[in-house]
Amino acid sequence: MVEYEYIIPFAIALIVSFFTCPIAKKIAVRLNAIDVPKDDRRMHKKPTALMGGLAVIAGFLVSVFYEFLVYQPDELIKWLSDISPMKLIGFFVALIIIVAMGIIDDIHPLSAKVKFPVQLVAAAIVVFTGTKIKYFTISVKDIKYVSIDETISVILSIFWIVGITNAINLIDGLDGLAAGVTGIASLSLFVVAVMMAPDIHAVFAVLYVALAGAVMGFLPYNFNPAKIFIGSTGAYFLGFIMSVISIEGATKAYTALTMVVSLIALGLPIFDTAFAIIRRVINRKPIGQADRGHIHHRLVDMGISPKYSVTILYVVSGALGLVSILLANKGLLPAIILVVIISVFVVAGARYLSEIIGDKQNEEITERIHDDGEEKKKAHDQTRKYTHEQAEKP
Repeated sequence: MVEYEYIIPFAIALIVSFFTCPIAKKIAVRLNAIDVPKDDRRMHKKPTALMGGLAVIAGFLVSVFYEFLVYQPDELIKWLSDISPMKLIGFFVALIIIVAMGIIDDIHPLSAKVKFPVQLVAAAIVVFTGTKIKYFTISVKDIKYVSIDETISVILSIFWIVGITNAINLIDGLDGLAAGVTGIASLSLFVVAVMMAPDIHAVFAVLYVALAGAVMGFLPYNFNPAKIFIGSTGAYFLGFIMSVISIEGATKAYTALTMVVSLIALGLPIFDTAFAIIRRVINRKPIGQADRGHIHHRLVDMGISPKYSVTILYVVSGALGLVSILLANKGLLPAIILVVIISVFVVAGARYLSEIIGDKQNEEITERIHDDGEEKKKAHDQTRKYTHEQAEKP
């Protein structure tokens, strides 16, 4: 497939997702899937509709089905020729379970004791129908790998799917964060898939770019202040799709390098989730118990506004995506050098970041106070004018 042809699935997913968002909001309101800010973990100030993930799912599926059934059926036939029907059936059954669980969770919040077993079942269905991590990389430079034991393969695969599914959901704490980070990771892995062709089939490049397009179509409604949240419906869908595509992509590439690249591209949500688990274990709290210790909460608690916190995390995610691309294209050493260069500037700039952002926030607060003052003065003048006119009436 010619590179410019990937614009088509991206554009279709973006357009469908963008125009489906208002419909998703109507459905959420009708089903009372509303997130009410009732504790200090929530950053929004007013009730906001959930289930924005329905728009992302619609954009992704319409784009993928159009691409393979209408525009590029040959690519689909070529890919399906060496994949078992059970694997596809298992994937779609598990996807339906994950999406259904997300929808229910948005309408009637479920406890971790309910969601975790459901996720395990969905992951097990995918794994036992053939989608598994089969190789372990022992040398990125020479792309050397070894096959792993069947039992270890099953455990690792289930752990990966459930872990990434929850990682995307856990990072969904600020407007535009989960969707934006997933979109950046999807674009990074799309570039890797194109570069590694024909080892990685064109199908996976289409899946990544369609997912990125669907997320980009949703983001205008999700930027601060959000008009709709992606909700558990979208967060679990994004995490599940990313985890399964990365496993299957690695299988088709006959190398576990793709898994390493995926691990780096999704580094931000993975690190945040790992840190959350360690933190809760140390504090002797249930792993599934929500808290205010995530990366985005810490940035906000430092005095950085939610908008700037999201921007910072976008930049971090973009840097990790760049490292993953460089690792796939040039090998380990250039990727390490890039990490060192980025780290030097991050450490040097972080010392003054809060001061700069603090100044900017002070300007915004001043402008907001000034605007509020102008509005109050205007309202006062209108009241005086109204009273004066009323007084002049006989």
